[in-house]
Amino acid sequence: MFRKYPIEKTRDIGIIAHIDAGKTTVSERILFYTGVSHKIGEVHDGKAIMDWMEQEKERGITITSAATTCFWTLAGNEYRINIIDTPGHIDFTAEVQRSLRVLDGAVVVFDGVAGVEPQSETVWHQADKFKVPRICFINKMDRIGACFEKSLASIQEKLSSNAVAVQLPIGQEAEFEGIIDLLEMKANRFEGDFGQNMKIIPIDEDYLEGAGISKELLEKAKQSREKLVEKIIAEDQDLLEKHLDGQEPSVNELKNGLRKACLAYKLIPIFCGSALKNKGIHLLLDGIIEYLPSPIDMPAIKGFDPKKGLEIERKADDKQAFSALIFKIASDPYVGTLTYFRVYSGCLAKGSYVLNSTTGNKERIGRILRMHAAEREDVEQVFTGDIAATVGLKASSTGHTLCDEKEPIVLEKIVFPEPVIAIRIEPKTKQDQEKMGTALKRLMDEDPTFRVKSDLETGETIISGMGELHLEIITDRMKREFKVGANVGRPQVAYKETIKIESKAEGKYIKQSGGRGQYGHVLLRIEPKARGEGYEFIDEIKGGDIPKEFIPAVNKGIKEAMDKGILAGYPVVDISATLYDGSFHEVDSSEIAFKIAGSIAFQEAVKKAEPIILEPMMKLEVVMPDVFFGDVIGDLSARRGKIEETFDRLQMKVINAKVPLAEMFGYATSLRSLTEGRGIFTMEFNSYEEAPANIIQEIIEGKRR
Repeated sequence: MFRKYPIEKTRDIGIIAHIDAGKTTVSERILFYTGVSHKIGEVHDGKAIMDWMEQEKERGITITSAATTCFWTLAGNEYRINIIDTPGHIDFTAEVQRSLRVLDGAVVVFDGVAGVEPQSETVWHQADKFKVPRICFINKMDRIGACFEKSLASIQEKLSSNAVAVQLPIGQEAEFEGIIDLLEMKANRFEGDFGQNMKIIPIDEDYLEGAGISKELLEKAKQSREKLVEKIIAEDQDLLEKHLDGQEPSVNELKNGLRKACLAYKLIPIFCGSALKNKGIHLLLDGIIEYLPSPIDMPAIKGFDPKKGLEIERKADDKQAFSALIFKIASDPYVGTLTYFRVYSGCLAKGSYVLNSTTGNKERIGRILRMHAAEREDVEQVFTGDIAATVGLKASSTGHTLCDEKEPIVLEKIVFPEPVIAIRIEPKTKQDQEKMGTALKRLMDEDPTFRVKSDLETGETIISGMGELHLEIITDRMKREFKVGANVGRPQVAYKETIKIESKAEGKYIKQSGGRGQYGHVLLRIEPKARGEGYEFIDEIKGGDIPKEFIPAVNKGIKEAMDKGILAGYPVVDISATLYDGSFHEVDSSEIAFKIAGSIAFQEAVKKAEPIILEPMMKLEVVMPDVFFGDVIGDLSARRGKIEETFDRLQMKVINAKVPLAEMFGYATSLRSLTEGRGIFTMEFNSYEEAPANIIQEIIEGKRR
């Protein structure tokens, strides 16, 4: 097998944006113009190829990232573009994160009316984290209220001052009819309602009428080109020297200079158009080829040797040892579990064995599939830079490395945010109960931000995720894909009880009623222990005051009382109980009598030892633009939050706080409304702490569950 498309003619890109900026429509137009689809799919009528899930078609949003491959010819050369279309909703942030981890470049889509929106900032910062070179596409230039200048200004102000316009629109809103290429100084005019024909006209004073451009627009284009050329020259030493010598760089030299600056993330080219009206997509495809990196333009991928622990790297080269990163697991009703991977070095043939260096297991690659959204194409071999899927891997999951067993490497894992919301779920019928476990496991394998746990205290199954929509989609998928009916509720906070001071108590159980009686008598001392130290039982009985065989029964009685709780029925924790005295009856004493006596003594001792309720405290990090800082701090204080530190991170403010879990239900929604959707947070369990007296009273009275 040999490589059909040279590695330098391959592009691995993602399309990322705020929800509703037109990301999927851009993807659909790219597929149409590159000949992958012969009919344009529309999001609004549920026919988009890239939105293939039922829930995506119904809601008109992207939920899962879809991968596809297409081809584009530029200057007589054919290029291969591997595309991943990602979700825009904050609840599906894991899909964006895992896609950005394996991509070389990204197209960030903006709404021409709204400019930079909240989720645009989130995905932008995620792309920053993975150092992904990107180009921007200001979409919807035909909409009422669209303004290229305002959108460009919002990108430069909120995201990066390195953003530079490489195009200008000819007309806006209903008058949008073409695009000026600033480097070439040519007008690209679209004719027909849907831009079916594109005329390319060089623009200067002699051609103004033919290009349909006013003198003002020409003047503006010249000024914009000047700014663009200045920025490119400032980033390229050779061009700067040429410029200082009074020579004008050629268009090709400027394009090469812009490409270098874009790959180094020093400049971000801005394109414009209307995906819905098919205007500007050809030029965007040219831009993807001209300015976004091929796998060999990227630095060598770093990892470590699992045997020696030393850092090693792999270059993007078919001759290097094979290495790939698994970035997604998906259930397919026809072929089973699909494992998506990106090849970083070497090549992989069908039927070969690879090592999962993360787990140490060997896996056989039975089939290799090239994905076209929900469609699949079998291939014999994949090469460096390819994005593909395989079927039937036994013990591999998201973030694992597949590699040549002779030259193992472990690539950096993908770190996902912790779930922030949880709900109680129970099967509707006995039949559903059997299927629910399988369904939840499959969904958890697919989605690293979805967690399932059984609450041993309540016997309930609790599922956690990134937000209400996330969990709504999960339960909907259970019903549709796995045919599992389930009732969904709100989770309960798992409070605990403990004591503050030492105390002593006596427990006596005497029962006389015909025949053999019952007699158990114990004296118990209890003391508080440090948080998290658990329960300890100490036996200080001397001289046989209580026979040895009855002592374990006392311990058992104490444990049973602890499980039931004393104040409000929550488990008692972090206590040491010392059995220091007691008495027994030769005939009437028994294990059951001492068990009951131990339980009585413990309950009495706890009541005297200033019992309190402990509540789970969460460690919270909130990231938001500076302007919302005061509102977020105020809201956290109202939720009994303790602010631990605040600092700046790039253009954002960060708050670290500890907040009671009980106050955090619905926080995702509150934070979104407080910050116009621009705030994000991560939350994880920190510790158990004493609840305030008024909250304890509410819990005892059953007002809080």
